Amino acid sequence: MATYFTADTHFGDAPLVQRRRFAFRSVESHDEALIARWNAVVSAGDTVWHLGDFAADASRAHCAAVFARLNGIKRLVRGNHDTNRVLDLAWAEPPVESARITVQDADGRAWRLFLSHYPHRSWPGFWRETRHFYGHTHACLPDTSRACDVGADACGYRPMDLATLIARQDAAEQAPEEMAARGLR
Repeated sequence: MATYFTADTHFGDAPLVQRRRFAFRSVESHDEALIARWNAVVSAGDTVWHLGDFAADASRAHCAAVFARLNGIKRLVRGNHDTNRVLDLAWAEPPVESARITVQDADGRAWRLFLSHYPHRSWPGFWRETRHFYGHTHACLPDTSRACDVGADACGYRPMDLATLIARQDAAEQAPEEMAARGLR
């Protein structure tokens, strides 16, 4: 059972799909493609942390129908578009504003993570090797050696596994500002 991360799926969001028009012709094709890509990587027993903006501009019925089709044990860190139609879905636990978790990789190494919809310049556990995953920015901020955008736009419109995201951070040329100011990576 693996753990995956995603954000900013924006199911049912016609205005956002217009900005993603290079990849999707309509809201329906957008939603179907994201569901297919999610289910291609996530199995029923896997955990998916959704870091906000699950849906926008969608009815309760549409949100519930999409949610029911997605594989995995789903948890939500609330985003700015997550109103009651999203918060009331059958999440594995009640949605939270942010989360501090520890996840083991395939080799058994434990990784401390700070999860938020919003990117932080510094975060709880920053100086204790805690990594930061966020959404909200739609791939407009560069990864750093400790933080990255896990949103759909930054991840091929699919949830990403821990190893892939850690590798992205490790390959990042930029250090978080607080570290860079001290000459650290």
